[in-house]
Amino acid sequence: MRKLLLAGLLLLSAYQVEAQATAPLTARLNKVSLTFAVGADGHPTYAVSFGPKTVIKPSRLGLSFADGKGFEGPLVLTGSETKDVDETWQPVWGEVKNIRNHYQQLTVHLRQPAANGRQLDVVFRVFADGVGFRYEFPRQTGLQYFTVQDEHTEFNLPANHKAFWIPGDYDSNEYAYTTSRVSEVNTTPIKAIELKAPANRIQTPLMLKSDNGLYVNIHEAALVNYPAMMLNVDTKRFSLSSQLVPDGTGSGAKAYLQAPEHTPWRTIVVSDKAPDVLASKLILNLNEPSKLPDTSWIKPQKFVGVWWEMQVGRASWNYSDSSNIKLAGTDWRKLKPNGRHGATTANVKRYIDFAAAHHIPGVLVEGWNVGWEDWVGNWKEDVFDFVTPYPDFDVQELQRYAAGKGVNIIMHHETSGSATNYERRQDAAYRFMNEHGYTAVKTGYVGRIIPRGEHHDGQWMVNHYVRTAQNTADHHIMVDMHEAVRPTGLHRTYPNWLACESARGNEFNAFADGSAPEHETILPFTRYMGGPMDYTPGIFKLQGYAAAEPKRQMHSTLAKQLALYVTLYSPLQMAADLPENYNEHLDAFQFIEDVPVDWDDTRILAAEPGDYLTTVRKAKGKDEWYLGSITDEQARKQPVKLDFLTPGQRYEAIIYADDKGADWQKNPAAYRISRQVVTSRSSLSLQLAPGGGAAVSFKPIK
Repeated sequence: MRKLLLAGLLLLSAYQVEAQATAPLTARLNKVSLTFAVGADGHPTYAVSFGPKTVIKPSRLGLSFADGKGFEGPLVLTGSETKDVDETWQPVWGEVKNIRNHYQQLTVHLRQPAANGRQLDVVFRVFADGVGFRYEFPRQTGLQYFTVQDEHTEFNLPANHKAFWIPGDYDSNEYAYTTSRVSEVNTTPIKAIELKAPANRIQTPLMLKSDNGLYVNIHEAALVNYPAMMLNVDTKRFSLSSQLVPDGTGSGAKAYLQAPEHTPWRTIVVSDKAPDVLASKLILNLNEPSKLPDTSWIKPQKFVGVWWEMQVGRASWNYSDSSNIKLAGTDWRKLKPNGRHGATTANVKRYIDFAAAHHIPGVLVEGWNVGWEDWVGNWKEDVFDFVTPYPDFDVQELQRYAAGKGVNIIMHHETSGSATNYERRQDAAYRFMNEHGYTAVKTGYVGRIIPRGEHHDGQWMVNHYVRTAQNTADHHIMVDMHEAVRPTGLHRTYPNWLACESARGNEFNAFADGSAPEHETILPFTRYMGGPMDYTPGIFKLQGYAAAEPKRQMHSTLAKQLALYVTLYSPLQMAADLPENYNEHLDAFQFIEDVPVDWDDTRILAAEPGDYLTTVRKAKGKDEWYLGSITDEQARKQPVKLDFLTPGQRYEAIIYADDKGADWQKNPAAYRISRQVVTSRSSLSLQLAPGGGAAVSFKPIK
């Protein structure tokens, strides 16, 4: 009995020793410092500072599993190591030619207190502009298959910051941003698009600004085989905690994993200068290098398309107004045409002609394939087959015609949320594209997801998007995904994944409520932190475009629409308006024709989220620069020093600006174009109208 008691006391003593608080471990680079510790209660925490200023107060780490044997604590620190990495790599395409990947890494090894306790590693990488960290599950006998029930990552803020946020909807990102204090976050008054979020749940990327001058962005990187992370907001404590998107079983399970495995990186970008946040490559650096052995076929490009006329009600996606259509067994030639179908052979040729005349490589065609008659709202699985055209769309003739004009047609694959149907048909669809000369595809996931019960941002769909990126790459196809989970830098790993939508795009400006003029000044600090967006800029007819609702108007000036080609980066940029609207302003359209989509250098000259943004970029392989400057609803004078230009070289600056009296509400189409000779010693003063902007091209004078 005494021996048993003594053994028990020794075991208790050992546990008490293990459970004692550990000395803090640190990693640092320039002003950014990371501190890790295990408290006396066995809970691991981390904290982040920027110089003397607190970015994240001590915040909890941990995960719980469905079997009750997770890593929510207590845990024991068994070891750690640090290393420094400083390397440079070149993206296949992007905003800059070279990217420096410089960080100090701290890896901490944890285990549960029991002798045979499970092991967990937490890996931190500290960059000059922030921190990334993730959970890693080493190969071990005690942990093989497991289900993550919750993740207990916290981001405890030191104060009641200003926040730019949208609701934590599991199925849509297409919300206007709310600007408020953290204490005022409340999604209740916001009209739900898909799943209504609880009052205090918001999405990442989350942009924050502190009263003491810090800009902080919270997001994630390399989202693979795991659900997206939302944030629950404690409005009293100013604390944010992770909320993973659940699966479709209703059990509350979030992720099904098998060790060895790891989570995505949780990212915190921080600076005392707003432009530095936009210049950060932290998220890209946390992603894996390209998985594609050959990337020579990937070509960033501009395009026009049969799309905007459907948005403004001039044409339809569907060929017929019939309903209750079954994909199998329907003779589409016997349906009565509605006379409004947009994707006809003749209409597509019109877009091809315009693209060829203005050196635009691509033409997107939506509504070319059968199934649009009852495509949405029915939770219908077999909606499209992605290979059968409507009777008025001649695939072979358009292939011949486009090739003769030097233009590529961009395929459109709307899935209506039926990812199971799309996966079954992808190989046939991509072979069809290869056979008919289509080199790029725009996918869509409008509506409720099939498998039924799954969410757009859950683990199953996250893996579907990655599978689609890989499958398109296997067929040498570039992909642009709409209604997908917001990007997390995976375009480094899959450089054929050129863009996503995953936010409130320019199309909303055509709708009744529109988007506030500040919207495009917030997007770069939020949605664009993870990767490029297919925003579809370039609308020239700003009023009177919707015949059924003549009072509608775009919330932008024409000059601002030009500036968006520079301020909102994408390697796949649409000139979204109709050819006839461009033909009325070909002098302004020249900027769209000239502006590149791939760059050697990018400089953020001035920025403040929600207010203004001025960006300049250097064309890939050329000594040409392009500038975009935009503002919110306030008129603004933006001074610009041209010291980014090559010293000693003279340039012609072509300035596309808001004209006197321009205003996004009262006079949106007023613009003026001027020219002047400039050098690196010159400066410009751009006058931006309310809701306006300016675009400038700088071409060397030989």
